[in-house]
Amino acid sequence: MAKKTETKKSAKESEGLETRKVVATNRKAFFEYHVLDKLEAGLKLNGNEVKSLRAGQCVISDAYAMLDKKKSLAWLLNLQIPEWNRGNQIDEHQPKRKRALLLHKLEIKRLRAKLQEKGFTLIPLSIYFLRGWAKVELGICKGKKQHDKRQSIKEKEAKREIARRVKR
Repeated sequence: MAKKTETKKSAKESEGLETRKVVATNRKAFFEYHVLDKLEAGLKLNGNEVKSLRAGQCVISDAYAMLDKKKSLAWLLNLQIPEWNRGNQIDEHQPKRKRALLLHKLEIKRLRAKLQEKGFTLIPLSIYFLRGWAKVELGICKGKKQHDKRQSIKEKEAKREIARRVKR
């Protein structure tokens, strides 16, 4: 009788911790919006888009997400993934095309209820690979006023000053 062979898991996998390979973060979103809630969604991508993401090529600063009114679908718009420079001409993609977000219908229903309130929007905060799959972290955000942005700048400068003094 043949023996069963077990694969050894790494220490992180056995503890339940998963490593993320972050491709891009949207720092502009944290400055311009109050992030109230976060949610993870999958991205539906072409092969060349995945290769470009793995190479770290992505512009996320102008991207936003929206829900389809008629169907229970979610879309990511204005996410720029440049064309893969070593790809063939047949499989090239549009850099700013509309990309589908992979969410359950119940999650989309909950999102739609939250986004019905005035001033809320769905902004991608980061794009990363988790266990080989491309994921996007979405934030339910509300826009900041001008005085809130100034307050954020003051807090950031105060943290830097404290860090400088502690370093000395």
